Amino acid sequence: MTLPLLAIAFGLALLVWSADRFVEGSASTARHFGMPPLLIGMVIVGFGTSAPEMVVSALAALQKNPGIALGNAYGSNITNIALILGLTALISPIVVHSQVLRKELPILTAITALAAWQLRDGEITRIDALVLLGVFGVLMVWTIRQGMQKKEDALGNEMAQELNIHAMPVRQAAFWLVVGLILLIVSSRILVWGAVEIAHGFGVSDLIIGLTIIAVGTSLPELASSIIAARKGEHDIALGNVLGSNLFNTLAVVGIAGMISPMAVGPEVFSRDIMVMAALTVSLFIIGYGFRSYGGRINRFEGIALILCYIGYTAYLISTVFSQ
Repeated sequence: MTLPLLAIAFGLALLVWSADRFVEGSASTARHFGMPPLLIGMVIVGFGTSAPEMVVSALAALQKNPGIALGNAYGSNITNIALILGLTALISPIVVHSQVLRKELPILTAITALAAWQLRDGEITRIDALVLLGVFGVLMVWTIRQGMQKKEDALGNEMAQELNIHAMPVRQAAFWLVVGLILLIVSSRILVWGAVEIAHGFGVSDLIIGLTIIAVGTSLPELASSIIAARKGEHDIALGNVLGSNLFNTLAVVGIAGMISPMAVGPEVFSRDIMVMAALTVSLFIIGYGFRSYGGRINRFEGIALILCYIGYTAYLISTVFSQ
């Protein structure tokens, strides 16, 4: 059992490092080709921070491990909202200025409802996966149109500042884009192998491993970038990381995994995991959209509440393992 544990530790470390290189390389490459900062923040960074989930879930689906594929996607969404935004708000309350992000909050809520509706029959078919990828394509077209507009937006302004700070020559940017992607695939294979071996060795379901260890591990890039952004006062980047990642996870990650291998889904995924993810998404929509007079804001009290939700959910998952 020592080798699988080492594989998980090494795989996670390499995954986080390579994801960071991939995001920086792809963002800088896009900037060299004249892509607007708002579009880089919405598409390139969103894709880059979700690349670990995408590769891990695709490999898990190829290896017929649907629990890891789905647990990674939905568990990452829960981790992003409850743990990452909770910790970020605890460090620095998040004030939502970007009009683009305010538009994305109801979209994410609607897409979460679509995911729940698809799981009501206990499976993700290729038709379901095709629908998810189709919605993802439509959303990308809308996102690109939003990003190409010349209107001033808080997210675009913050992203432009970050790109200027982390500017690199085009060859260096392309190098890290390619190397980061290759290492993402390698580290994901190591991580999935270790997770499957641990699950089999301890008699824990692939789903629980996907919802906990792998979900937290693949969400570490979002955690690091959101906390760094919050400490700099770049609140819209901090929230944008999470919203972009959750949209990619729900649509692209599950869609790609479902196209590779249709998946039977246990009833607990719908009654427990999807419902928790939906409740957190609705709560984020309510507190982040800005129905109140002072606009969208996630304060420290709400951050603590989100963290407690994550602790309670994880504790419940662990209790189900020991009760088996």
